[in-house]
Amino acid sequence: MPISLFIEIAGWIGAILVLGAYILVSITRVSGSSAAFQWMNAVGAALFVLNTWWHGAIPSMVLNIIWSAIGFAALWRMRRA
Repeated sequence: MPISLFIEIAGWIGAILVLGAYILVSITRVSGSSAAFQWMNAVGAALFVLNTWWHGAIPSMVLNIIWSAIGFAALWRMRRA
């Protein structure tokens, strides 16, 4: 598989995860403080980082680095509690 196809697939999976997390919270199927929500956001944003870096979309890349860090920090706090 060419690297560019892998990068595009990663970006689409990231988009589905972040959008899915938002939909699930919006319809109250998961809580915003749940591990499922945090995992979906953290991993989805991390995949976006890869995709936006590849395409040179630096502002979006920085936003998604922060977004992913927030999610992973929340998961770390949950694990320690």
